[in-house]
Amino acid sequence: MALLTPFSRASFNLVHRHRLVYNTCWEDPRLDREALALTEDDTVVAITSAGCNVLDYALDEPAHIHAVDLNPRQNALLELKQAGIRALDHDDFFALFGQGQHPGWHDLYRSRLREQLSPWSARFWDLHGGFFSGASGRGTFYFHGTTGLVAWVIKAYLDRVIRVREDVQALLNAHSIEDQQAIYDRRLRVQLFQPLVKWLLGRDSTLALVAVPRPQREHLEREYRCGIADFIAERVEHVFTRLPMADNYFWRVYLQGHYDKSCCPEYLTSEGFARLKAGLVDRVTTHTTSVEQFLRQHSSPVSALVLLDHMDWLCGPDLPALQSEWQAIVDHTTQGARVLWRSGGRHTDFVDALQVQVRGRHRTVGSLLTYSTELTSRLHEMDRVHTYGSFHLADVTC
Repeated sequence: MALLTPFSRASFNLVHRHRLVYNTCWEDPRLDREALALTEDDTVVAITSAGCNVLDYALDEPAHIHAVDLNPRQNALLELKQAGIRALDHDDFFALFGQGQHPGWHDLYRSRLREQLSPWSARFWDLHGGFFSGASGRGTFYFHGTTGLVAWVIKAYLDRVIRVREDVQALLNAHSIEDQQAIYDRRLRVQLFQPLVKWLLGRDSTLALVAVPRPQREHLEREYRCGIADFIAERVEHVFTRLPMADNYFWRVYLQGHYDKSCCPEYLTSEGFARLKAGLVDRVTTHTTSVEQFLRQHSSPVSALVLLDHMDWLCGPDLPALQSEWQAIVDHTTQGARVLWRSGGRHTDFVDALQVQVRGRHRTVGSLLTYSTELTSRLHEMDRVHTYGSFHLADVTC
């Protein structure tokens, strides 16, 4: 394993330092919004990812949301969405970010969107407008970025190799869980995960494309002895046979390449779009930096943080960086600040064991956290994505 680590880290860094990784968020904001219960008094720090969930959080009307990401391409995507909300009508906006393609992209971009972007973001979209115009030949925006590339390959596999598109569409159109189960058992179970597919799913280079670094993989495999490929197969089966696909826009967008108006993130609905356009979009700002650096440089404390699953990324050799991040959280948040995160594994004991200083005394992070275990356990069962092993919310009390 040690021999693989340098290559694994290099391939992951190559992807994350030079590519747009996420074209849509892979965390269910319905859970987050109920867990956080944001109010007009809250200042939120959230990792940007694709910006979808940040815009959904804004619909709860917190005082401000700071979207923070080390990858400037992710912030460029959120900036483009904000520009579209401000400058476009709902039909044009949905064509871009719902359908993932607009025949008038070049005119819209040059005349109404570009001037609103930061210089870095404008240069990025000058080069990558083909994501929305169809010029790349890969189809919609949701087949671009590294996660989109994986979705595009899966689409080709479903359509051209095992030829189950009709069955997949039947699954998406099923009227009940029982119908989904029958379609999956009868037509898809054996076909989907053939040996070559499982082999590819177990490669670090493949996992890097969907943002699973080696430390997160190792953390997951310590708890799931069957291996990561079987873990993925188990999760896919759970989604297709136990969760209703009718409102599962997370999986539908990658299986279809687009959202439908009846099944999409709330920021894309006509009502959500209108509320954001009326002023809520201006409560969101982007910052290309780390969570730790933002907290240390921001002048006023924050009351809620959404850390996604990035602590899994730091649970190996980068644990000192995670400890430093938690020191910044302790130092720069309000009393009782809520911290929300996910993990590939069932437990994140490595977080509780971290050491920080509080008023000159050494404390473990776990001793400062009050977990909402009953709430998060209930919400986790409702997770429409269902690829994470656990979901956590804790109040920080120093």
